Amino acid sequence: MAGRGGSLAARPGEPAEATSYVGRSAETEEARRLLGIASVVTLTGPGGVGKTRLAWRVADACHAAFSGAVAFVSLAELREPALLVPTVANALGFGDRSVKPAVDVVVEALRTRKLLLVLDNCEHLVDDCAWFADTIARACPEVRVLATSRQSLGVAGERILPVPPLAVPEEGESLERARGYDAVRLFVDRASAVVPSFRLTEDDAEHLIRLCRRLDGLPLAIELAAVRSRALSPRQLADRLDRRFTVLSGGHRGTPGRHETMRALIDWSHDLCTAPERLLWARASVFSGSFDLDAAERVCDGGDLPTDEVLEVVDGLLDKSILLREEHAGSVRYRMLESVREYGADRLRAAGELAAVRLRHRDWVAELAGRYAAEWLETDQLGWMGRLRHEHANLRAALDYCAEEPAEAVVGLRILRDVKEFWIVRGLNTEGRMWLRRLDEAAPPGVPERAHAWWLFAFLAVVQGDPAAYQSAVDSATAEAEAAGDDHALAYVHHVRAYAALIGDEMPEAVRLFGKAIEMFREHGDEGARLWSSYNYGLAIALAGDMDRGRAVLTECVETCVRRGEVFWRGWALWSRAAAEYLRGDLGVARECCEEVLRLHNQVDDRVVIGFTLTVLAGCEARTGRPNRAAILQGAAMSVWQTLGAWPTRYRAFVEPRQADTDAVIGALGWDAAAKEFTTGAAMPIDAAIAYALGEQDDVAPARLPGVLTKRQAEIAHLVAEGLTNQEIADRLVIARRTVESHVDHILTRLDCANRAQIATWVARAKS
Repeated sequence: MAGRGGSLAARPGEPAEATSYVGRSAETEEARRLLGIASVVTLTGPGGVGKTRLAWRVADACHAAFSGAVAFVSLAELREPALLVPTVANALGFGDRSVKPAVDVVVEALRTRKLLLVLDNCEHLVDDCAWFADTIARACPEVRVLATSRQSLGVAGERILPVPPLAVPEEGESLERARGYDAVRLFVDRASAVVPSFRLTEDDAEHLIRLCRRLDGLPLAIELAAVRSRALSPRQLADRLDRRFTVLSGGHRGTPGRHETMRALIDWSHDLCTAPERLLWARASVFSGSFDLDAAERVCDGGDLPTDEVLEVVDGLLDKSILLREEHAGSVRYRMLESVREYGADRLRAAGELAAVRLRHRDWVAELAGRYAAEWLETDQLGWMGRLRHEHANLRAALDYCAEEPAEAVVGLRILRDVKEFWIVRGLNTEGRMWLRRLDEAAPPGVPERAHAWWLFAFLAVVQGDPAAYQSAVDSATAEAEAAGDDHALAYVHHVRAYAALIGDEMPEAVRLFGKAIEMFREHGDEGARLWSSYNYGLAIALAGDMDRGRAVLTECVETCVRRGEVFWRGWALWSRAAAEYLRGDLGVARECCEEVLRLHNQVDDRVVIGFTLTVLAGCEARTGRPNRAAILQGAAMSVWQTLGAWPTRYRAFVEPRQADTDAVIGALGWDAAAKEFTTGAAMPIDAAIAYALGEQDDVAPARLPGVLTKRQAEIAHLVAEGLTNQEIADRLVIARRTVESHVDHILTRLDCANRAQIATWVARAKS
């Protein structure tokens, strides 16, 4: 996921299974070596062998080498090949503001950047992932792609690293020697997590060795077995597996193949579940990505699983490691490993419940979308947008279901309309257009939802600079709205036509149409749309020549947003006031408004408005005799625009003023000096550029990228430097010693240190 920090792509939140690494040191080092000589490295192996966890460990180990520019993109829940590149672009924080293919935008933005890009779970999109990885490898020499897949990508120059099972001890090994094997270490680590008093004794060694060998060293199989340590000893576990595998192999005592081993372990975990746990496991397989408790209660209850028992059943599946727990901003979510999810889906299909539960999932998404439409302007706007980001994969799954038949497509169009701000604010223009087209093609003729689909398509097309698609869509929207007698949809049509006129510098037409749309939105009680039109209306009025009236409209719009606690349209309203003042009025006011927009960035990560704001601020500096700052801000703005795949010159009112500002800067500094300052600004990470624009950072030298350690890791590193032991650190921070040990292991890896003394040296240097 893209970060707001200084690195190109901030480290995303790790999945639960990546928080404690056991073993894989040799494979990690080999992957690091291969990434030093090859542009594409693929970790291959069967499900359950630990490819994803190894990829996380490699990303951790390479974090410092790539100066923190590491992006981890999970593709497990992605089913649409067409969304592969837009998904990667979105994870990198790149925009979608042009009709240029998304791959061109990504290539252009990464051509000179250093980045480790991890593509996890490529097997179901292997051809598309191969094409994308090959394209990046050829065009972006400093980018390395680390892929995980059940098969290689097959691209030129690819290095393949098969991920073997964990090393297991030979029969008869001593306890002391057995402890050195990764399979044993993993079992002990996971068993200790569920039974804190678990200790491996000499009597257990023989049975645990037999157990690990029976499980063929497969990490997922070992973990599923380890969670049974609460009820069974290593001997009991090994005996039960012996009996199960004997049945599996038709009476022979040979160990089954790895696929059969994995299936047998998941089967065993399933057998040990209660009936409600089995139901929840199967039904929860319809979720894509993660889900929360409310979603589980809404989609998975019924029959032997009453709603008021879902929480207890979820807790049981967490205990058995069927569900994994994640926490985002204080909200707990759950997900399954792909092998476990596939097993649940097979069970759901076999029970004949797949269609019914998918429908319940669709209904839950539709209900969520309806609540969002009703509440997003009124209550916790940022919270709602954050929730939709977390539910993006589930939204996709529901829309995919809707596209399968005409009656459902109508519901899908309604969902798209309800969450329109999600596509617009998040800049998911290409994806929004794809879903609108798919659902429109699937829906029957004459449905009223089609008018709303076409105006939204027209808007997404116009912001991407696709005039032909815009004109066709807006004409269709007009015809559909008039045929249905839908004045609400027609108001949006006027709004979109007005926006196109604003971009084209046709201000009288923009003023007329925005004014008409605002009146119609007011009649329909659509306050969100009225605000959306109002800030554009105020800008159009000002640029048409009536600054006083334009200022009044914009002031009222900003005040309304503040009063409501609205933040998204507020940023754009402030920018509109800044743009109006920059082009026609008071540069001091323009600068103040720009600074307010930049301060909102911590709440609203909208790179489009940041690009516009830095452009206007650069112009203000150029016109007030500060050419050096102007050139630096121009460079920073262009860097943002490059990641969006668009340029401010698409907005015709800015073409001549921006050229005049550039000429003034070059005239004041000379070409070489201006180019140097521009390059400095272009190299600044976005948050550094914002800090510089706000006067919070005077040093314009390339800023040090954010520390390679997380806040907690930095805290522990300082305590290590003070000479504290792991137990003393645990006591100081009131956390488990195992947690401290895991953090120290991460710190050593990230800082490429061999011991604690080197950590202390690093801390001392960081302070100096």
